[in-house]
Amino acid sequence: MGGLLEGKTILVTGIITDSSIAFHAAAIAQEQGARVIITGIPERLRLIDRIAKRLPQEVPPAIGLDVTNEDDLAALTEKLRELAPEGIDGALHSIAFAPRSIMGPGSLPFLEGPGPDVAKSFEISAWSYASLARAVLPVMNEGGSLVGMDFDPRVAMPYYNWMGVSKAALESVNRYVAREVGAAKKVRSNLIAAGPIKTLAAKAIAGTATDDAKQLVQLDQYWDGASPIGWDGNDPRAVGKSIVALLSDWLPATTGSIIYVDGGASHNMWFPENMSLS
Repeated sequence: MGGLLEGKTILVTGIITDSSIAFHAAAIAQEQGARVIITGIPERLRLIDRIAKRLPQEVPPAIGLDVTNEDDLAALTEKLRELAPEGIDGALHSIAFAPRSIMGPGSLPFLEGPGPDVAKSFEISAWSYASLARAVLPVMNEGGSLVGMDFDPRVAMPYYNWMGVSKAALESVNRYVAREVGAAKKVRSNLIAAGPIKTLAAKAIAGTATDDAKQLVQLDQYWDGASPIGWDGNDPRAVGKSIVALLSDWLPATTGSIIYVDGGASHNMWFPENMSLS
């Protein structure tokens, strides 16, 4: 019996290290039969190609992609035509960024976030989902799947600040993308709202100082306690498997949606047993 992605070609963006959710999604996609093509930040391509050698199977050299650069987006379309003349069947958008001024320890108070920095966060973290969809749609096979990475923005999280706003925008962008790509080629578009995973991005949010690192530990403890089934921030494969499921043909009528892969914590308020509400 073949895997969930047997015979499919999948584009994966966002690999930075082998702890990246994108890395584990690519690995699981390969385990499930997919041929994987990756992109990388242009100035880090050599590093990303070295990281990619740790995947179960060899992949072509990473395609340089700055999602804010129209030349890179146009070149991506042509490179995919070259690497996958039969077309691609899915793409993972795992890209987000916010300047230090508006996210993480030492950032400015929320109300003082500089407009240009907020705009940059929105452009890379939300608008780029639409720009990637535009770039891959010409080479996407009918019935394909787009998947983006979300982090539940319904509450104001410590340190997350304007990135939380960008993620809220991403959720709206996803709905519009779903309408466009669905009408064009019956392509589905969905987001995975993952719980906190110990990636490079998470460390950037929490910082490295003792007090900041303690905040990340507390978040992990809260999330595990709030999850009815438990949550392991050291297990990115749980999220990777859900990404692969969305990229497969097994959710053919799901689009414009947000799939929560967080152990149920975001839907279950939790208090420590020794905490009194009286």
